[in-house]
Amino acid sequence: MLNPQQREAVDYCDGPLLVLAGAGSGKTRVIVEKIAHLVQRRGLAAERIAAITFTNKAAREMRERLAKRLPQAESEALRVSTFHALGLRFLQQEHARAGLRRSFSVLDADDTAALLKDLLPKAARNDDIHVLRGAISQAKNAGLDSAAVATAARSAREHEIAARYDAYQQRLRAYNAVDFDDLIRLPLALLEADAELALVWRERLRYLLVDEYQDTNEAQYRLLKALAGPRGAFICVGDDDQSIYAWRGARPENLRDIARDYPTLRVLKLEQNYRCSTRILRCANALIAHNPHTHPKKLWSAASTGAPVRVLRCRDAEHEAARIAALLDQAHGTDAGSWGEYAVLYRGNHQSRELEKALRLARVPYHLSGALSFLDRAEVKDVLAYLRLLVNAEDDAAFLRVVNVPRRDLGASSLEKLGLAAQMQHLSLLAAARDARCTAALARRQAQALQAFAALIARLAHLAEKLPASELLDAVLEHSGYRASLAALPGDPATRARREANLRELGEWFSAMQRGGARGGDLAQQLMLLGNAEREEPGNAVRLMTLHAAKGLEFDGVCIVGCDDATLPHEGALDEGRLEEERRLFYVGITRARRWLVLSHSERVRRYGEVVALRPSRFIDELPAADLQRDGDDPAAEAETRRDTALTHLARLKALLES
Repeated sequence: MLNPQQREAVDYCDGPLLVLAGAGSGKTRVIVEKIAHLVQRRGLAAERIAAITFTNKAAREMRERLAKRLPQAESEALRVSTFHALGLRFLQQEHARAGLRRSFSVLDADDTAALLKDLLPKAARNDDIHVLRGAISQAKNAGLDSAAVATAARSAREHEIAARYDAYQQRLRAYNAVDFDDLIRLPLALLEADAELALVWRERLRYLLVDEYQDTNEAQYRLLKALAGPRGAFICVGDDDQSIYAWRGARPENLRDIARDYPTLRVLKLEQNYRCSTRILRCANALIAHNPHTHPKKLWSAASTGAPVRVLRCRDAEHEAARIAALLDQAHGTDAGSWGEYAVLYRGNHQSRELEKALRLARVPYHLSGALSFLDRAEVKDVLAYLRLLVNAEDDAAFLRVVNVPRRDLGASSLEKLGLAAQMQHLSLLAAARDARCTAALARRQAQALQAFAALIARLAHLAEKLPASELLDAVLEHSGYRASLAALPGDPATRARREANLRELGEWFSAMQRGGARGGDLAQQLMLLGNAEREEPGNAVRLMTLHAAKGLEFDGVCIVGCDDATLPHEGALDEGRLEEERRLFYVGITRARRWLVLSHSERVRRYGEVVALRPSRFIDELPAADLQRDGDDPAAEAETRRDTALTHLARLKALLES
C-alpha cells in the first residue's frame, strides 16, 4: 500500500514532476506503480514509455518488478534502460543522420585508451592518456564537440586538447565507431539541431521516468529536455543528499535548473524511511543538515529506536581491522543470520587490504566488490573479441582489438587508412581487409598482413560452424598465434602463468555454459553484455566495498572504517573544496544500515616510513552525541562484549579441533 506522498507522486501526470526521494523511501516502487498507472489507468501504450536508470542492474531489477505488475505483452513493450542504452537505440535508428553505417561499433575504455595512445607522443605515460581521456569525456558530458572546445580554448594546453579531441573523433569516424560518451552527445546534437526529428521522438516517447536524477550530467539533462520538450511529460526521482558523483560529471545543480526550465514543475518529497532504525535516521538527518539545501527534507521512520551507533577508537589500521572482524564474528553468532547481511564500507579500495587479512584470520567469509572482473582481463577480452568477430564480421570494435594481437606490424596510420577506405566503400573493416580496393593505399607488407588476418578469420569462422565453444576457443588460441605469443612474453613467469590460467578458466566457463551446440561467439557476446555488477555473486559472505559502490544497497549491519580527517572526508576533496560531497558520501554510508551501525577510526597511520597522528572525522562530531556509544562510554558493556568475543573465538577453535 502506498503512503499519501507516494500515491500523489503516482497519480500526478498533468505536468513535469520532481520527486525528492530520501534514502529508503520506496522510490523504485513509486516508479513501478507510476508506469502501471500510466498504462492501466491513463491508457498510454507501454511502448510510448521510457524509464531511465543509471545501471544495467537497476534496469534489470525494474523490469523484473514490472513483469510482476503488468501483463507480459505490456511489460515487454516498455523501454527500461540506462541513458546510454537509450542513446544506443537512438543511434541504431538514426545512424545515417549521425554519419554512421548501420553496423557501427561502441568502443570500451580499453579500446579508447589504445586509440588515444596512438595520438600522443611515444614517450606519453598512462597518466597522460588518462588526463586526455578525462578532458575529452568532460567535454562530451557537457555536450561539446571538438569545434566548440577549440572555440572556447584560451591556453596552449586547451588548444592542444581540442586538437587531440578532433583527431580522436576523426579516427572514430574512420573506424565507424563511437565511444561511450558519444551515446549521449550524438543523439543530443541531432535532437537540438533538428526540430522535426525532435518532434518525431517526442511522439515516440510520450512519457519519461528518470531514476537517480541527481546523478545526471549536463548532456543527460539536455537530452531529457530535448526528448520531453516544452510539454514536460516526465517524472524525475532523485535525492540531492545522495549526489556523490560530481567527480565523474554529475551536476546536482540540475535539481535547481529543472525548476528554472519548467516553471510549472511540481515538487514532492518522500520523507518516510522504511529501512533504518530511528536512531540511525537521527544521525543521518543531523549530519546532512550541515549541507545547504534548495529543497530541505527530514527523514522519519516508524521503526524502533534501535541500538546506539558505536564509535571505535583504534590504534592503527591493523587494530581497526581486527576489531571489525571480531565484531562481525560476534554479531553473526548472536544474530544467527546470513553473513551477506553485513557490509564493511570504506572511502578507497586500498583500505580493504588489512580488512581482508583480519577476516581471513577470523575465518569470516567475505566478498570484495570492485576488484578487476575476470571478463575485464586483457587476455580474456582479446579472445572474446576473436570469437565475436567470427560470428559477426561487422563487429569493427572486435576487429580493431585483435587485428594486431599478436603483433602483425599494423600501426594506427595503416588502420586509419583502412577505415577511411572502408567508409568510402561502405564496408566493415574485416571486409575491407580482404578488398584490394581498400588495401591499395597501404604498403605491400601491411596489405598482406591484413589479407592474412582476414583469411585467418575466415578459417576460424568455418571451424566455428562445427566446433563446440571450448574447442573453438582452443583453435583460436592456436591458429592465431595468441598462445605462442603469450608464452614468449618477457617478464614475470608468474604473470604469464596467471594469464594462461585465465584462458583455461574461460574454456571451462564455455564448457559449463554450452547449451544445445550454441556457437562460441554467441556465448562470448552473452558474456560481454553482462555488466560487472551483474556477474558478481557474493553469496553468503560479508560485503567489502567502497562507499560509492554501496549506493542503492542496504544491510542489517554496516561498519564504516577509516572515519578520520584526511580519509573521510578525503584529503584531496578538502583541498578542492568538496566537503559537502564528502558529507553526502558519509550520509549514503550511514543510510545503508537497517539495524546497527559501527564507525571506526585510527589514532595513527604509517605514511612514507613515518608515523602520522590522525584526528577522528569531523563528521562524527556532527552526529547527535546521545545516539553514539564511543569507546569508554560504557565500560561494563564493553567488558561484556570482550568476554562474548573471546567465548565465540574459543567455541570456533574448539569446533575446528573437533572437526
